[in-house]
Amino acid sequence: METLSATAPAPRTNWSVRGWVASATLRSRLNALFTLGALLLVILVCVNALALASLFSFRHTLLNKVDPANLAADQLFVAYLNEETGVRGYVLSANKAFLQPYDLGLAQVASSSSRLNSLLADQPGLAGLAHRAESQGTRWLSSFAKPAIAAVSGHKSTVVASQAALLRSKTLFDAVRTRFANLDSALAGRRAAAQAGLGDATTALVWTLACALVFVVLAGFALSRSLRVWVTGPLASIGADSRAVAGGDIDHGIAAVGPPEFRRHAEDIEEMRERIVTELQTTESSRAELAAVNVELSRSNSELEQFAYVASHDLQEPLRKVTSFVQLLQQRYEAKLDERADQYIEFAVDGAKRMQVLINDLLAFSRVGRTTERFEEVDLGATVSSALSNLNNVIEESGAQVTVGPMPLVRGDEGLLVSLWQNLIGNSLKFRSELPPFVSIEAVRYDGQWVLSVTDNGLGIEPRFAEKIFVLFQRLHSREAYAGTGIGLSLSKKIVEFHGGRIWLDENHHGGTRMCFTPPDLEGGGS
Repeated sequence: METLSATAPAPRTNWSVRGWVASATLRSRLNALFTLGALLLVILVCVNALALASLFSFRHTLLNKVDPANLAADQLFVAYLNEETGVRGYVLSANKAFLQPYDLGLAQVASSSSRLNSLLADQPGLAGLAHRAESQGTRWLSSFAKPAIAAVSGHKSTVVASQAALLRSKTLFDAVRTRFANLDSALAGRRAAAQAGLGDATTALVWTLACALVFVVLAGFALSRSLRVWVTGPLASIGADSRAVAGGDIDHGIAAVGPPEFRRHAEDIEEMRERIVTELQTTESSRAELAAVNVELSRSNSELEQFAYVASHDLQEPLRKVTSFVQLLQQRYEAKLDERADQYIEFAVDGAKRMQVLINDLLAFSRVGRTTERFEEVDLGATVSSALSNLNNVIEESGAQVTVGPMPLVRGDEGLLVSLWQNLIGNSLKFRSELPPFVSIEAVRYDGQWVLSVTDNGLGIEPRFAEKIFVLFQRLHSREAYAGTGIGLSLSKKIVEFHGGRIWLDENHHGGTRMCFTPPDLEGGGS
Protein backbone atom coordinates (compact mmCIF):
# COMPACT_ATOMS: atom_id res chain seq x y z
CA MET A 1 0.00 0.00 0.00
CA GLU A 2 1.32 3.48 -0.89
CA THR A 3 2.14 5.85 1.96
CA LEU A 4 1.24 9.49 1.97
CA SER A 5 4.21 11.88 1.68
CA ALA A 6 4.79 14.45 4.38
CA THR A 7 5.24 17.28 1.92
CA ALA A 8 3.38 20.50 2.50
CA PRO A 9 0.16 21.02 0.56
CA ALA A 10 0.23 23.19 -2.53
CA PRO A 11 -0.31 26.85 -1.69
CA ARG A 12 -3.79 28.13 -2.34
CA THR A 13 -4.40 31.05 -4.59
CA ASN A 14 -4.35 34.22 -2.48
CA TRP A 15 -7.72 35.62 -3.56
CA SER A 16 -10.46 37.07 -1.46
CA VAL A 17 -13.11 39.71 -1.66
CA ARG A 18 -10.97 42.00 0.51
CA GLY A 19 -7.97 41.46 -1.76
CA TRP A 20 -10.03 42.16 -4.86
CA VAL A 21 -11.47 45.33 -3.35
CA ALA A 22 -7.98 46.54 -2.39
CA SER A 23 -6.69 46.13 -5.94
CA ALA A 24 -9.84 47.15 -7.85
CA THR A 25 -10.26 50.64 -9.23
CA LEU A 26 -12.96 52.95 -7.93
CA ARG A 27 -14.95 52.48 -11.12
CA SER A 28 -14.75 48.69 -10.78
CA ARG A 29 -15.82 48.89 -7.14
CA LEU A 30 -18.78 51.12 -7.90
CA ASN A 31 -19.76 48.97 -10.89
CA ALA A 32 -19.68 45.84 -8.72
CA LEU A 33 -21.65 47.58 -5.95
CA PHE A 34 -24.31 48.90 -8.31
CA THR A 35 -24.50 45.60 -10.19
CA LEU A 36 -25.05 43.66 -6.96
CA GLY A 37 -27.63 46.22 -5.80
CA ALA A 38 -29.39 46.14 -9.16
CA LEU A 39 -29.47 42.31 -9.11
CA LEU A 40 -30.98 42.22 -5.62
CA LEU A 41 -33.42 44.96 -6.60
CA VAL A 42 -34.52 43.01 -9.67
CA ILE A 43 -35.06 39.92 -7.50
CA LEU A 44 -37.13 41.92 -5.01
CA VAL A 45 -39.13 43.51 -7.82
CA CYS A 46 -39.83 40.08 -9.33
CA VAL A 47 -40.90 38.66 -5.97
CA ASN A 48 -43.11 41.71 -5.37
CA ALA A 49 -44.56 41.35 -8.86
CA LEU A 50 -45.33 37.67 -8.25
CA ALA A 51 -46.93 38.45 -4.89
CA LEU A 52 -48.94 41.26 -6.41
CA ALA A 53 -50.00 39.07 -9.35
CA SER A 54 -51.08 36.32 -6.93
CA LEU A 55 -53.01 38.90 -4.92
CA PHE A 56 -54.80 40.17 -8.01
CA SER A 57 -55.48 36.60 -9.17
CA PHE A 58 -57.14 35.55 -5.90
CA ARG A 59 -58.98 38.84 -5.69
CA HIS A 60 -60.22 38.41 -9.27
CA THR A 61 -61.32 34.83 -8.53
CA LEU A 62 -63.10 35.89 -5.37
CA LEU A 63 -64.79 39.05 -6.64
CA ASN A 64 -65.31 38.23 -10.30
CA LYS A 65 -65.88 34.46 -10.20
CA VAL A 66 -66.86 32.86 -6.89
CA ASP A 67 -69.05 35.61 -5.40
CA PRO A 68 -70.96 36.28 -8.65
CA ALA A 69 -71.35 32.50 -9.17
CA ASN A 70 -72.67 32.12 -5.64
CA LEU A 71 -75.12 34.92 -6.25
CA ALA A 72 -76.19 33.44 -9.61
CA ALA A 73 -76.70 30.00 -7.99
CA ASP A 74 -78.84 31.55 -5.25
CA GLN A 75 -80.88 33.46 -7.82
CA LEU A 76 -81.30 30.29 -9.87
CA PHE A 77 -82.51 28.34 -6.84
CA VAL A 78 -84.86 31.18 -5.86
CA ALA A 79 -86.27 31.09 -9.41
CA TYR A 80 -86.95 27.37 -9.10
CA LEU A 81 -88.46 27.97 -5.65
CA ASN A 82 -90.76 30.67 -7.10
CA GLU A 83 -91.80 28.22 -9.84
CA GLU A 84 -92.59 25.50 -7.26
CA THR A 85 -94.61 27.94 -5.13
CA GLY A 86 -96.62 29.17 -8.11
CA VAL A 87 -97.33 25.65 -9.43
CA ARG A 88 -98.44 24.37 -5.97
CA GLY A 89 -100.80 27.34 -5.49
CA TYR A 90 -102.25 26.98 -8.97
CA VAL A 91 -102.78 23.23 -8.48
CA LEU A 92 -104.56 23.72 -5.16
CA SER A 93 -106.67 26.74 -6.15
CA ALA A 94 -106.87 26.56 -9.95
CA ASN A 95 -106.42 30.35 -9.83
CA LYS A 96 -104.21 31.57 -12.67
CA ALA A 97 -102.97 34.46 -10.54
CA PHE A 98 -100.76 31.96 -8.76
CA LEU A 99 -98.90 31.29 -12.04
CA GLN A 100 -97.31 34.74 -12.02
CA PRO A 101 -94.35 33.63 -9.80
CA TYR A 102 -94.00 30.61 -12.04
CA ASP A 103 -93.77 32.75 -15.19
CA LEU A 104 -91.24 35.10 -13.52
CA GLY A 105 -89.27 32.08 -12.35
CA LEU A 106 -89.01 30.72 -15.89
CA ALA A 107 -87.47 34.00 -17.14
CA GLN A 108 -85.13 34.25 -14.13
CA VAL A 109 -84.01 30.62 -14.55
CA ALA A 110 -82.91 31.34 -18.12
CA SER A 111 -80.84 34.44 -17.22
CA SER A 112 -79.38 33.02 -14.00
CA SER A 113 -78.47 29.73 -15.67
CA SER A 114 -76.68 31.52 -18.51
CA ARG A 115 -74.71 33.73 -16.09
CA LEU A 116 -73.83 30.80 -13.78
CA ASN A 117 -72.58 28.64 -16.64
CA SER A 118 -70.47 31.55 -17.96
CA LEU A 119 -68.88 32.18 -14.55
CA LEU A 120 -68.08 28.49 -13.94
CA ALA A 121 -66.85 27.74 -17.48
CA ASP A 122 -63.19 27.53 -16.37
CA GLN A 123 -64.03 25.47 -13.21
CA PRO A 124 -65.23 22.02 -14.36
CA GLY A 125 -66.01 20.67 -10.88
CA LEU A 126 -68.31 23.53 -9.91
CA ALA A 127 -69.77 23.66 -13.42
CA GLY A 128 -70.68 19.93 -13.10
CA LEU A 129 -72.47 20.54 -9.79
CA ALA A 130 -74.34 23.50 -11.30
CA HIS A 131 -75.31 21.39 -14.32
CA ARG A 132 -76.64 18.58 -12.11
CA ALA A 133 -78.64 21.02 -9.97
CA GLU A 134 -80.10 22.64 -13.06
CA SER A 135 -80.85 19.20 -14.59
CA GLN A 136 -82.73 18.23 -11.44
CA GLY A 137 -84.74 21.43 -11.66
CA THR A 138 -85.50 20.75 -15.32
CA ARG A 139 -86.57 17.22 -14.35
CA TRP A 140 -89.02 18.60 -11.79
CA LEU A 141 -90.42 20.98 -14.41
CA SER A 142 -90.85 18.28 -17.04
CA SER A 143 -92.06 15.54 -14.64
CA PHE A 144 -94.51 17.51 -12.50
CA ALA A 145 -94.81 21.25 -13.02
CA LYS A 146 -95.75 21.39 -16.68
CA PRO A 147 -98.07 18.28 -16.55
CA ALA A 148 -99.71 19.68 -13.42
CA ILE A 149 -100.41 23.05 -15.09
CA ALA A 150 -101.81 21.26 -18.13
CA ALA A 151 -104.05 19.02 -15.95
CA VAL A 152 -105.46 21.98 -14.01
CA SER A 153 -106.08 23.85 -17.25
CA GLY A 154 -107.98 20.71 -18.49
CA HIS A 155 -110.09 20.65 -15.31
CA LYS A 156 -108.31 17.59 -13.91
CA SER A 157 -107.04 19.29 -10.77
CA THR A 158 -108.19 16.45 -8.60
CA VAL A 159 -105.64 14.21 -10.24
CA VAL A 160 -102.60 16.42 -9.62
CA ALA A 161 -103.86 17.73 -6.30
CA SER A 162 -103.93 14.29 -4.77
CA GLN A 163 -101.71 13.52 -1.85
CA ALA A 164 -99.57 11.15 -3.94
CA ALA A 165 -98.98 13.74 -6.66
CA LEU A 166 -98.01 16.43 -4.18
CA LEU A 167 -95.70 13.99 -2.39
CA ARG A 168 -94.07 13.09 -5.65
CA SER A 169 -93.59 16.85 -6.43
CA LYS A 170 -92.07 17.39 -3.00
CA THR A 171 -89.65 14.51 -3.51
CA LEU A 172 -88.52 15.85 -6.88
CA PHE A 173 -88.09 19.38 -5.56
CA ASP A 174 -86.21 18.18 -2.46
CA ALA A 175 -83.70 16.64 -4.88
CA VAL A 176 -83.40 20.11 -6.46
CA ARG A 177 -82.79 21.58 -3.00
CA THR A 178 -80.14 18.96 -2.32
CA ARG A 179 -78.36 19.65 -5.61
CA PHE A 180 -78.29 23.39 -4.99
CA ALA A 181 -77.17 22.79 -1.38
CA ASN A 182 -74.23 20.76 -2.73
CA LEU A 183 -73.45 23.57 -5.20
CA ASP A 184 -73.63 26.18 -2.43
CA SER A 185 -71.32 24.09 -0.24
CA ALA A 186 -68.79 23.71 -3.05
CA LEU A 187 -68.95 27.44 -3.83
CA ALA A 188 -68.49 28.22 -0.12
CA GLY A 189 -65.40 25.98 -0.06
CA ARG A 190 -64.06 27.65 -3.19
CA ARG A 191 -64.69 31.04 -1.66
CA ALA A 192 -62.90 30.06 1.55
CA ALA A 193 -59.91 28.82 -0.48
CA ALA A 194 -59.84 32.08 -2.49
CA GLN A 195 -60.01 34.12 0.72
CA ALA A 196 -57.15 32.09 2.23
CA GLY A 197 -55.10 32.58 -0.95
CA LEU A 198 -55.90 36.28 -0.92
CA GLY A 199 -54.73 36.54 2.68
CA ASP A 200 -51.53 34.62 1.97
CA ALA A 201 -50.82 36.78 -1.10
CA THR A 202 -51.43 39.93 0.94
CA THR A 203 -49.07 38.71 3.66
CA ALA A 204 -46.44 37.81 1.06
CA LEU A 205 -46.78 41.23 -0.56
CA VAL A 206 -46.40 42.97 2.78
CA TRP A 207 -43.29 40.94 3.56
CA THR A 208 -41.75 41.57 0.15
CA LEU A 209 -42.45 45.29 0.46
CA ALA A 210 -40.89 45.25 3.93
CA CYS A 211 -37.85 43.44 2.53
CA ALA A 212 -37.67 46.01 -0.27
CA LEU A 213 -37.75 48.84 2.28
CA VAL A 214 -35.04 47.15 4.35
CA PHE A 215 -33.01 46.62 1.19
CA VAL A 216 -33.30 50.31 0.26
CA VAL A 217 -32.18 51.34 3.75
CA LEU A 218 -29.29 48.87 3.75
CA ALA A 219 -28.34 49.83 0.18
CA GLY A 220 -28.29 53.50 1.16
CA PHE A 221 -26.16 52.69 4.19
CA ALA A 222 -23.83 50.52 2.11
CA LEU A 223 -23.52 53.22 -0.56
CA SER A 224 -22.88 55.90 2.05
CA ARG A 225 -20.25 53.81 3.80
CA SER A 226 -18.63 52.78 0.52
CA LEU A 227 -18.39 56.40 -0.60
CA ARG A 228 -16.98 57.36 2.80
CA VAL A 229 -14.40 54.55 2.77
CA TRP A 230 -13.56 54.69 -0.93
CA VAL A 231 -13.96 58.38 -1.81
CA THR A 232 -14.47 60.98 0.91
CA GLY A 233 -12.18 59.33 3.46
CA PRO A 234 -9.15 58.98 1.15
CA LEU A 235 -9.76 62.45 -0.32
CA ALA A 236 -9.93 63.93 3.18
CA SER A 237 -6.71 62.15 4.15
CA ILE A 238 -4.87 63.26 1.01
CA GLY A 239 -6.30 66.78 1.37
CA ALA A 240 -5.19 67.00 5.04
CA ASP A 241 -1.68 65.87 4.12
CA SER A 242 -1.58 68.33 1.21
CA ARG A 243 -2.76 71.20 3.44
CA ALA A 244 -0.11 70.32 5.98
CA VAL A 245 2.54 70.54 3.24
CA ALA A 246 1.00 73.76 1.89
CA GLY A 247 1.04 75.16 5.42
CA GLY A 248 4.82 74.86 5.56
CA ASP A 249 5.40 71.34 6.89
CA ILE A 250 7.19 70.19 3.75
CA ASP A 251 8.56 67.12 5.53
CA HIS A 252 5.01 65.81 6.06
CA GLY A 253 4.56 62.80 3.76
CA ILE A 254 1.47 62.21 1.61
CA ALA A 255 -0.04 58.82 2.55
CA ALA A 256 -1.24 56.72 -0.40
CA VAL A 257 -4.73 55.53 0.62
CA GLY A 258 -7.95 54.54 -1.09
CA PRO A 259 -8.53 53.06 -4.55
CA PRO A 260 -5.64 52.75 -7.02
CA GLU A 261 -6.57 56.07 -8.71
CA PHE A 262 -6.34 57.94 -5.42
CA ARG A 263 -3.15 56.13 -4.46
CA ARG A 264 -1.56 57.09 -7.76
CA HIS A 265 -2.72 60.65 -7.22
CA ALA A 266 -1.23 60.66 -3.71
CA GLU A 267 2.00 59.17 -5.05
CA ASP A 268 2.17 61.91 -7.69
CA ILE A 269 1.68 64.56 -5.00
CA GLU A 270 4.31 62.87 -2.83
CA GLU A 271 6.71 62.80 -5.77
CA MET A 272 6.02 66.48 -6.37
CA ARG A 273 6.57 67.22 -2.66
CA GLU A 274 9.89 65.37 -2.71
CA ARG A 275 10.91 67.27 -5.84
CA ILE A 276 9.94 70.56 -4.16
CA VAL A 277 11.94 69.58 -1.07
CA THR A 278 14.93 68.82 -3.28
CA GLU A 279 14.51 72.10 -5.15
CA LEU A 280 14.14 73.99 -1.86
CA GLN A 281 17.31 72.41 -0.58
CA THR A 282 19.02 73.37 -3.82
CA THR A 283 17.57 76.88 -3.52
CA GLU A 284 18.80 77.17 0.05
CA SER A 285 22.22 76.07 -1.07
CA SER A 286 22.12 78.56 -3.96
CA ARG A 287 20.91 81.25 -1.58
CA ALA A 288 23.82 80.59 0.72
CA GLU A 289 26.19 80.77 -2.25
CA LEU A 290 24.48 83.96 -3.43
CA ALA A 291 24.85 85.47 0.04
CA ALA A 292 28.54 84.65 -0.08
CA VAL A 293 28.78 86.18 -3.55
CA ASN A 294 26.92 89.28 -2.32
CA VAL A 295 29.39 89.61 0.52
CA GLU A 296 32.26 89.34 -1.95
CA LEU A 297 30.50 91.80 -4.28
CA SER A 298 30.01 94.25 -1.43
CA ARG A 299 33.71 93.94 -0.67
CA SER A 300 34.55 94.50 -4.33
CA ASN A 301 32.23 97.51 -4.48
CA SER A 302 33.89 98.88 -1.39
CA GLU A 303 37.29 98.41 -3.01
CA LEU A 304 35.95 100.04 -6.20
CA GLU A 305 34.74 103.02 -4.20
CA GLN A 306 38.13 103.24 -2.58
CA PHE A 307 39.70 103.11 -6.02
CA ALA A 308 37.35 105.89 -7.22
CA TYR A 309 38.38 107.96 -4.23
CA VAL A 310 42.05 107.35 -4.95
CA ALA A 311 41.48 108.15 -8.63
CA SER A 312 39.63 111.36 -7.82
CA HIS A 313 42.17 112.60 -5.32
CA ASP A 314 45.51 110.81 -5.47
CA LEU A 315 45.66 110.30 -9.27
CA GLN A 316 44.23 113.63 -10.39
CA GLU A 317 46.64 115.67 -8.29
CA PRO A 318 49.82 114.25 -9.93
CA LEU A 319 48.06 114.43 -13.32
CA ARG A 320 47.25 118.11 -12.82
CA LYS A 321 50.88 118.73 -11.82
CA VAL A 322 52.17 116.94 -14.92
CA THR A 323 49.71 118.84 -17.11
CA SER A 324 50.69 122.20 -15.56
CA PHE A 325 54.43 121.66 -15.98
CA VAL A 326 54.08 120.38 -19.54
CA GLN A 327 51.98 123.44 -20.40
CA LEU A 328 54.67 125.66 -18.79
CA LEU A 329 57.31 123.95 -20.93
CA GLN A 330 55.16 124.56 -23.99
CA GLN A 331 54.69 128.25 -23.13
CA ARG A 332 58.38 128.94 -22.24
CA TYR A 333 60.20 126.92 -24.88
CA GLU A 334 57.79 126.99 -27.79
CA ALA A 335 59.70 128.13 -30.93
CA LYS A 336 62.97 128.13 -28.96
CA LEU A 337 63.67 124.44 -29.53
CA ASP A 338 63.61 122.55 -32.76
CA GLU A 339 60.35 121.57 -34.43
CA ARG A 340 60.46 117.98 -33.18
CA ALA A 341 60.78 119.14 -29.55
CA ASP A 342 57.71 121.35 -29.98
CA GLN A 343 55.84 118.34 -31.41
CA TYR A 344 56.80 116.14 -28.47
CA ILE A 345 55.68 118.76 -25.99
CA GLU A 346 52.35 119.11 -27.87
CA PHE A 347 51.85 115.32 -27.68
CA ALA A 348 52.52 115.39 -23.93
CA VAL A 349 50.04 118.22 -23.35
CA ASP A 350 47.33 116.49 -25.43
CA GLY A 351 47.88 113.17 -23.68
CA ALA A 352 47.70 114.73 -20.23
CA LYS A 353 44.45 116.52 -21.14
CA ARG A 354 42.87 113.35 -22.56
CA MET A 355 43.95 111.40 -19.49
CA GLN A 356 42.25 113.94 -17.27
CA VAL A 357 39.03 113.76 -19.34
CA LEU A 358 39.13 109.96 -19.28
CA ILE A 359 39.56 109.87 -15.50
CA ASN A 360 36.66 112.27 -15.05
CA ASP A 361 34.44 110.19 -17.36
CA LEU A 362 35.35 106.99 -15.51
CA LEU A 363 34.56 108.64 -12.20
CA ALA A 364 31.17 109.78 -13.55
CA PHE A 365 30.47 106.26 -14.87
CA SER A 366 31.37 104.64 -11.54
CA ARG A 367 29.18 107.03 -9.54
CA VAL A 368 25.99 106.05 -11.44
CA GLY A 369 23.79 103.63 -9.49
CA ARG A 370 25.40 103.89 -6.08
CA THR A 371 22.25 105.16 -4.34
CA THR A 372 18.59 105.99 -4.98
CA GLU A 373 18.23 108.33 -2.03
CA ARG A 374 18.15 111.32 -4.40
CA PHE A 375 15.20 109.98 -6.41
CA GLU A 376 12.43 112.56 -6.59
CA GLU A 377 9.76 113.75 -8.97
CA VAL A 378 11.57 115.34 -11.89
CA ASP A 379 10.22 117.43 -14.77
CA LEU A 380 11.95 115.99 -17.83
CA GLY A 381 11.25 119.22 -19.69
CA ALA A 382 13.43 121.06 -17.15
CA THR A 383 16.25 118.50 -17.48
CA VAL A 384 16.19 118.89 -21.29
CA SER A 385 16.41 122.68 -20.87
CA SER A 386 19.40 122.29 -18.52
CA ALA A 387 21.17 119.99 -20.98
CA LEU A 388 20.55 122.43 -23.86
CA SER A 389 21.88 125.28 -21.72
CA ASN A 390 25.09 123.31 -21.08
CA LEU A 391 25.42 122.68 -24.84
CA ASN A 392 24.56 126.26 -25.81
CA ASN A 393 28.01 127.06 -27.25
CA VAL A 394 28.07 123.91 -29.41
CA ILE A 395 24.53 124.63 -30.63
CA GLU A 396 25.47 128.18 -31.61
CA GLU A 397 28.72 127.15 -33.31
CA SER A 398 27.00 124.42 -35.35
CA GLY A 399 23.90 126.46 -36.09
CA ALA A 400 21.74 123.50 -35.01
CA GLN A 401 17.97 123.66 -34.73
CA VAL A 402 16.61 121.80 -31.68
CA THR A 403 12.88 121.15 -31.10
CA VAL A 404 11.48 119.80 -27.83
CA GLY A 405 7.99 118.33 -27.45
CA PRO A 406 5.92 118.08 -24.23
CA MET A 407 7.77 116.05 -21.59
CA PRO A 408 6.25 113.90 -18.78
CA LEU A 409 7.16 113.74 -15.12
CA VAL A 410 9.46 111.00 -13.82
CA ARG A 411 10.80 109.95 -10.48
CA GLY A 412 14.57 109.81 -10.62
CA ASP A 413 17.91 111.59 -10.15
CA GLU A 414 17.74 115.01 -11.80
CA GLY A 415 21.51 115.38 -12.25
CA LEU A 416 21.84 111.98 -13.94
CA LEU A 417 18.91 112.72 -16.24
CA VAL A 418 20.51 116.02 -17.28
CA SER A 419 23.72 114.10 -18.01
CA LEU A 420 21.69 111.58 -20.05
CA TRP A 421 20.12 114.26 -22.25
CA GLN A 422 23.46 116.04 -22.58
CA ASN A 423 25.18 112.88 -23.83
CA LEU A 424 22.44 112.02 -26.36
CA ILE A 425 22.02 115.58 -27.71
CA GLY A 426 25.80 116.10 -27.70
CA ASN A 427 26.27 112.99 -29.86
CA SER A 428 23.66 114.31 -32.33
CA LEU A 429 25.55 117.60 -32.58
CA LYS A 430 28.99 115.96 -32.76
CA PHE A 431 28.26 113.38 -35.45
CA ARG A 432 26.49 115.76 -37.85
CA SER A 433 26.48 115.58 -41.61
CA GLU A 434 26.95 118.34 -44.20
CA LEU A 435 23.30 119.34 -43.77
CA PRO A 436 22.35 122.00 -41.22
CA PRO A 437 22.02 120.07 -37.90
CA PHE A 438 18.47 119.31 -36.78
CA VAL A 439 17.62 117.59 -33.46
CA SER A 440 14.08 116.59 -32.40
CA ILE A 441 13.30 115.54 -28.81
CA GLU A 442 9.90 113.87 -28.29
CA ALA A 443 7.90 111.86 -25.74
CA VAL A 444 5.05 109.62 -26.95
CA ARG A 445 2.70 107.33 -25.03
CA TYR A 446 2.93 103.80 -26.40
CA ASP A 447 1.53 100.54 -24.97
CA GLY A 448 0.99 101.99 -21.51
CA GLN A 449 4.39 103.68 -21.11
CA TRP A 450 6.36 106.70 -22.27
CA VAL A 451 8.90 106.31 -25.08
CA LEU A 452 11.44 109.16 -25.23
CA SER A 453 13.50 109.77 -28.36
CA VAL A 454 16.32 111.98 -29.66
CA THR A 455 16.30 112.15 -33.47
CA ASP A 456 18.86 113.88 -35.70
CA ASN A 457 19.78 114.19 -39.37
CA GLY A 458 23.45 113.37 -38.83
CA LEU A 459 25.73 110.60 -40.03
CA GLY A 460 23.58 107.78 -38.67
CA ILE A 461 24.62 104.40 -37.26
CA GLU A 462 24.47 101.15 -39.17
CA PRO A 463 22.14 98.53 -37.58
CA ARG A 464 25.04 96.07 -37.23
CA PHE A 465 26.57 98.42 -34.63
CA ALA A 466 23.32 98.68 -32.62
CA GLU A 467 24.76 96.77 -29.63
CA LYS A 468 28.43 97.72 -30.01
CA ILE A 469 27.81 101.44 -29.49
CA PHE A 470 26.80 100.83 -25.83
CA VAL A 471 30.06 99.00 -24.97
CA LEU A 472 32.54 100.95 -22.84
CA PHE A 473 35.29 102.70 -24.85
CA GLN A 474 33.88 101.47 -28.17
CA ARG A 475 34.30 104.01 -31.00
CA LEU A 476 33.01 103.93 -34.57
CA HIS A 477 35.24 106.82 -35.70
CA SER A 478 38.90 107.70 -35.17
CA ARG A 479 39.98 110.03 -32.39
CA GLU A 480 41.43 112.44 -34.95
CA ALA A 481 38.04 112.76 -36.71
CA TYR A 482 35.86 113.08 -33.59
CA ALA A 483 37.08 113.82 -30.08
CA GLY A 484 35.88 111.87 -27.08
CA THR A 485 36.58 108.84 -24.90
CA GLY A 486 33.88 106.48 -26.25
CA ILE A 487 32.12 106.35 -22.91
CA GLY A 488 29.08 108.59 -23.57
CA LEU A 489 26.53 105.98 -24.73
CA SER A 490 27.81 103.46 -22.13
CA LEU A 491 27.12 106.07 -19.46
CA SER A 492 23.68 106.81 -20.99
CA LYS A 493 22.75 103.11 -20.88
CA LYS A 494 23.85 102.83 -17.27
CA ILE A 495 21.75 105.87 -16.29
CA VAL A 496 18.64 104.53 -18.06
CA GLU A 497 18.99 101.05 -16.57
CA PHE A 498 19.60 102.62 -13.16
CA HIS A 499 16.15 104.22 -13.52
CA GLY A 500 14.62 100.84 -14.44
CA GLY A 501 14.30 101.33 -18.18
CA ARG A 502 16.09 100.39 -21.37
CA ILE A 503 17.73 102.25 -24.25
CA TRP A 504 18.10 101.23 -27.89
CA LEU A 505 18.91 102.39 -31.40
CA ASP A 506 15.90 102.64 -33.72
CA GLU A 507 17.17 100.53 -36.61
CA ASN A 508 14.15 101.41 -38.76
CA HIS A 509 14.99 105.13 -38.82
CA HIS A 510 16.89 106.39 -41.89
CA GLY A 511 18.50 109.71 -42.68
CA GLY A 512 20.18 110.15 -39.32
CA THR A 513 20.07 108.59 -35.86
CA ARG A 514 17.21 108.03 -33.46
CA MET A 515 18.01 106.95 -29.89
CA CYS A 516 15.03 105.77 -27.78
CA PHE A 517 14.71 104.99 -24.11
CA THR A 518 11.90 104.35 -21.65
CA PRO A 519 11.97 103.70 -17.92
CA PRO A 520 8.89 101.70 -16.81
CA ASP A 521 8.35 103.87 -13.73
CA LEU A 522 7.56 107.05 -15.66
CA GLU A 523 4.35 108.72 -14.50
CA GLY A 524 1.90 110.21 -16.96
CA GLY A 525 1.74 113.98 -17.15
CA GLY A 526 2.99 116.79 -19.30
CA SER A 527 5.22 119.75 -18.55
